[in-house]
Amino acid sequence: MPYTKSERPYKKEYKKQKERGEHSDRMERQRARRKYDKKGISRKGKDVSHNKMLSRGGSNKDGTRLESASKNRSRNGKKPKK
Repeated sequence: MPYTKSERPYKKEYKKQKERGEHSDRMERQRARRKYDKKGISRKGKDVSHNKMLSRGGSNKDGTRLESASKNRSRNGKKPKK
């Protein structure tokens, strides 16, 4: 629901995000995207896909790849086909 009459409580939302453990996953995703940008690889229209999902204990050390957004989001935790 949009905040129309009051300001959005960004600090409160950020604190809740950290409590749920979402903050570290978000930072891991951001590092993976920046790695591709630093190499000069175009990510236009693509997602950076982790070989092992971050929500299942994966990290950037497990490996990443560029994948179309629809493919990356449709796997639902299944291992990517090689």
